[in-house]
Amino acid sequence: MPSVVVLLSVLATCFAAPRTCEPGDEALGRCQIPDEEKVTCTDMSLAYCQDMPYSHITFPNILGHRSRADAEQGAEYLLLSVLHGLLHGECSEELRLLGCSVLAPQCRAGRALKPCRGSCEAVRRGCSHAFEGIDMAWPYFLDCDRFFVSDQEGCYDPLSEFKARQESAFANFTDEPSTIIQFTYHTNAQMWNILKKTAAKCSHISRTYSIGRSVDGKDLLVIEFSANPGHHELLVPEMKYVGNMHGNEVLGRQLLIYLSEYLCSEYLLGNERIQTLINTTRIHILPSMNPDGYELAAAEVADRNDPEFNQEGHLFNGWTSGRRNAQNLDLNRNFPALTSIAYSRRRFRRFRVDHIPIPDSYWFGKVAPETYAVMKWIRSIPFVLSASLHGGELVVSYPFDFSRHPQEEKMHSPTPDEQMFKQLARIYADAHAEMANNNTNRCGASFINRRGIINGAQWYSFAGGMADFNYLHSNCFEVTVELGCDKFPSEAELYPEWRRNKESLLSFMEAVHRGIKGVVRDEHGNGIKGAVVTVKGIRHDITTAEDGDYWRLLTPGLHVVTVTASGYSKAVKRINLPRVMTRAGRVDFVLKRVPYKPEMDDLYIPGMETYERFDPYNQFESYTTRELGENGEERLEKPWWWAYFTQSGNAAPTWLLRN
Repeated sequence: MPSVVVLLSVLATCFAAPRTCEPGDEALGRCQIPDEEKVTCTDMSLAYCQDMPYSHITFPNILGHRSRADAEQGAEYLLLSVLHGLLHGECSEELRLLGCSVLAPQCRAGRALKPCRGSCEAVRRGCSHAFEGIDMAWPYFLDCDRFFVSDQEGCYDPLSEFKARQESAFANFTDEPSTIIQFTYHTNAQMWNILKKTAAKCSHISRTYSIGRSVDGKDLLVIEFSANPGHHELLVPEMKYVGNMHGNEVLGRQLLIYLSEYLCSEYLLGNERIQTLINTTRIHILPSMNPDGYELAAAEVADRNDPEFNQEGHLFNGWTSGRRNAQNLDLNRNFPALTSIAYSRRRFRRFRVDHIPIPDSYWFGKVAPETYAVMKWIRSIPFVLSASLHGGELVVSYPFDFSRHPQEEKMHSPTPDEQMFKQLARIYADAHAEMANNNTNRCGASFINRRGIINGAQWYSFAGGMADFNYLHSNCFEVTVELGCDKFPSEAELYPEWRRNKESLLSFMEAVHRGIKGVVRDEHGNGIKGAVVTVKGIRHDITTAEDGDYWRLLTPGLHVVTVTASGYSKAVKRINLPRVMTRAGRVDFVLKRVPYKPEMDDLYIPGMETYERFDPYNQFESYTTRELGENGEERLEKPWWWAYFTQSGNAAPTWLLRN
């Protein structure tokens, strides 16, 4: 038996793979490289790889390119040359060095060395979001398992000198880590890129999604922040910010881009306030509702330095150019005019100003695709709170925006929730550096002694506004924030404006936790969808969401809350909200099943049964359908960066497409 073991040991030694030579071992005589493994070392010749931590390379390289010319003509090398521009500098240095280690592998003592897998994996963990942000797949030649090897197999770190420089630079910093934001204007493509990169960087708390497209086919891209992105959580309130509704009012658009970057970065840095906000709230941010109008306004502003333009006339045009969408529609006049319906039915004793259906006649008019998308968005998510960011004044206005008297252009026209709306407007204005100061110079309108807030119709009346639609068609309370006199301020003003508005933006989001919240269930613990929550003295009800949860914004004080649902008994509770509350009070209800008996004196109001009717004649469904190919598959548009590679004359690198 021992002789068998010895024989097996000898055979194993004879047939085992030869020991890998470590760098320098052959020169010391410790091992010998077989002739078939020896390669010819040449000087580094690839222009974009000249600063690699070695000077000798070999061909064929790891990808099989047999010469410098083969490597430089490939799409892989082209990608390395344009990475900095595509990713706006993010991760471009690490990715270039990693790519060069594959295209121009190190050659030492007649042997080609492979880069370390650990370095590749570290770069992929830290930089994959940059590719996701521009809808680009991770490059195949940076496959860590395929083209990189482990330390045990004898590898080298192509990032060694880069890491040393970074460590030396970081050693000179003594301050705590902080959020870094580039306060510049962004094109539509840059905006989408930043939102997607931010969502990829914070993928555990964020995602992007499109609610539709503009007239010219541009995505209406939303970024969401929550503890469970993409899902409504029981008792977690939902709020939204909407910017750039008027294409030439651009400050709100930029502030919302900066806010998205700030929320992601501060969450990762451990900012307790931001972590609490995101973990307890579902936040939706639509930086640009009118990307077509923005492009027109940006082009107009870019021409200001042209001496051939009439500057006085041009600046006047800049006040309005790009305001409307590509159909020449003012989006803030394009929503269903539900306020006039509410006014006309006030005399009915049982009529309430909430969840008013969209009249069928509305669909025979001109409905913008941007308006259509936002209406579907409002109907699909149980929003509690919202703000639309505009420009041209320095004030927060609140509903109603349409005057209660058709002949009065400036008449105070309150909603049943007047006190709550004033409180919400006050939260934003008071946290702003200048808005609530009565001494602040305004932009032409008179807001003396109003401390930065005003009822919309008292300022000026208009129909078809988004704020009135939110309040009258859904549970959502929306205010309109006018951010300043200059609709398109200079880049030098972007950082000061961020500082003036940052606390207001955060405080307003936190305001979604005011009032009460709870769950309406039946006797078996099942949530009741569509139950009606009524507050005595306020003729505006809200309804429960899919799982029976609700949120009701209320001012401090004594309230009597009643909950009803078809086929269930009524439940009533008396609550007292203190002046200081850090979170909404929890008020749950349990309803008992009873035989449904319609009351004979219930007032029937024509049209109230049509709330679920949306685009009943499918006139605008085309706004949300995708173009299909010959075989019925969805035809996907190529990403904006595709032209970089198709113009080179080489085979198109389809390996960069995510789909």
